[in-house]
Formats: sequence, structure tokens, C-alpha cells
Amino acid sequence: MEMPSFLLALDPYLIWWYRLPDNAYVGFFLGTFVLALMCVIVGDVTLTLVSRLVAKRLENLSAESLKYQDLSIEAAKAGDKVSYKAANKLANEAFGMSFFSQMAVSMARLWPLPFALAWMQTRFTEVEFPLPVIGFSLGYIGVFIILYIAAYFLFKQVKKQFLNFYLRQENILEPHPTNKD
Repeated sequence: MEMPSFLLALDPYLIWWYRLPDNAYVGFFLGTFVLALMCVIVGDVTLTLVSRLVAKRLENLSAESLKYQDLSIEAAKAGDKVSYKAANKLANEAFGMSFFSQMAVSMARLWPLPFALAWMQTRFTEVEFPLPVIGFSLGYIGVFIILYIAAYFLFKQVKKQFLNFYLRQENILEPHPTNKD
């Protein structure tokens, strides 16, 4: 399989991690872990940037959803069925827009995965690791997913403990009460 030009440009840098150890198995797991970690980091940076860009819009959608929900409750208490239905419809639409907008922002974390897997496909399509107890084998995709999850949790711990940039971002994004002493 021929590699697309942008993957071909990255190939020497990505394959280096696979060739670093002398043992091919260790090299495969090290290279795949580093690739997964790169995907986690790029995805997390993208998520942070996208979240900051659309934070005001998401806040407005959430406020709109709550406003229409409150209006529908007031209309129901007053016995105004027409107003209740109209406000409830608007609340549902606003909630749907808010929910799916938040889901779209969350997907910003995953965009590097198809590119990493596309590169791996050009290099490791034939690689299989037999699982003797189960009787199945695990290909490069299965190994990548497992190592991606491990890299995600490792990065999450490192991010919370050592990276001041991320701690500052979390403090900016989370509302904190101010002291007025």
C-alpha cells in the first residue's frame, strides 16, 4: 500500500521509535505507545483550544436551554398548555443543540487517531499477536487502542501533576468563588 505524502513526510520520525530497541516486539510496543501518546497530546491540545474558542457559545446554549425549561414549567403551573408545548419544544431544541455541540467539541480529542492508524496500516497490516487463552489474535489496531487508553491515563496523571500550562487552563475554565476580604 502506498503512503499518502503527508504520512510519508512523517514516516522517518514515527518509525524511529519502532527501530530504537533491538528487539522487534519491544520496538513495536514502544513505537505504538509513543504514537498513541502523541495522539493523546495533540488531541488534548486541540480539545483545549476548541473548548476555549466555543466556550461562550456553549454557555449561551446551556443558558437558553434552562431559560426555556423554566418557561415551560411556569406555563405548566399556570395551566397554559399552548405556551407549555411551545416553550418545551424550544427547550428540547436548545438542549439538543447544547448536547450535540458538546459532543462535537469532545470529538476534537480523537481526530489524530485515523491518521495514526492510516500510517500504521501502511507499515503493520500483517502484524498479529496470538492470544493463546482466547484463541484469537490481536492486530495493530487492537494493540494501538489498548496502548492509546494506557497513554491517555498516563498523560492525565502527568498533566495534573507537572504541567503548569494545563493546570492554569483548568483553573481558567472552572468557575471558582472569589474571596472578597
